[in-house]
Amino acid sequence: MRMDCSEEAQSLSDEASTPVELKKGMSIFLDILRRADKNDDGKLSFEEFKAYFSDGVLSGDELKELFHTIDTHNTDNVDTDELCEYFSQHLGEYENVLAALEDLNVSILKAMDKTKKEYQEATHLEQFVTRFLLKETTSQLQSLQSSLECAMETTAEQTRQERQGPVKPEVLSIQWSGRRSNRRPQRNNSLSPNNPLLSLVNSGLYEEDNQWMTQINRLQKLIDRLEKKELRLEPVEEEVSEGTTKSHILIVQRQLPVLEDELEEFRLALRQYIDCASAQTGCLHVAVQRIANESRFILYEFWEHSSVWKNHLQTNYSKTFQRGNVDFLETPEITTTMLVPASWWVLNNN
Repeated sequence: MRMDCSEEAQSLSDEASTPVELKKGMSIFLDILRRADKNDDGKLSFEEFKAYFSDGVLSGDELKELFHTIDTHNTDNVDTDELCEYFSQHLGEYENVLAALEDLNVSILKAMDKTKKEYQEATHLEQFVTRFLLKETTSQLQSLQSSLECAMETTAEQTRQERQGPVKPEVLSIQWSGRRSNRRPQRNNSLSPNNPLLSLVNSGLYEEDNQWMTQINRLQKLIDRLEKKELRLEPVEEEVSEGTTKSHILIVQRQLPVLEDELEEFRLALRQYIDCASAQTGCLHVAVQRIANESRFILYEFWEHSSVWKNHLQTNYSKTFQRGNVDFLETPEITTTMLVPASWWVLNNN
């Protein structure tokens, strides 16, 4: 029996409105789109795509080519279906990995829920077993994470060597229509009570009389002097540059506009990042300021030379901080760099 035109149209409408069932393991791309979609319109513009997928290896042109390859609907936006369609063709063995992670996530959530309900009423021995299993589960997951991070660093380094030098990092900027809705899950950025970072966080990051502020004030005075038109940049004695990487240091300024409801989590992530960066070979100093009456932070990093800084960008802790900023920041950070004579740093620290 043939359908009339109205029935056929209704049938097509029902098919179009039926949600596409995601293949096992592909739900990760729903989460990717949710985190990368800064203006909550359900799709990714190229700027949002670049801010999330940029890895410090692909150039801006290569990212744009990838974006248009994924955008099979030619709408200048990428949606979940397009992300799933593209990556499903390239998963290989990671299809099984993503499926297993999906099952693992469900299993862990169920175990946590049961622990929450039953732990307090359990016997001391049962509580011990629960704590032991939590510790061992965490240890196993951390071991897997270390292996994955090692693979990430190795593959990225191999690609950079093939390209014979790192790609110049880009300054990312996006025009935003408004603030994000509060829809992100809470992270477990916990610190041990004995961790010195915790005392620093609790005591406040930004005391006006600390050593960092002294260094920043020196730098600000120097910049103010350089910006005055009447200043003559003719030294009493000419400085002869050796023309080597050691003749200059690199100053990196990072402007970080943080969402109000993410301030506490951002502070924890920032403290961990500063601690790791300060211990990095070639890092001379790291300082941070918060703009008064705003949730905007300015991070200053001093590096022995630019190649050390570029290597720092590829470390696990730097990538973790960058990834967290996708959720923490109201707009992408703005990074500027400046080379200054290394002798200035020596003079300021004597």
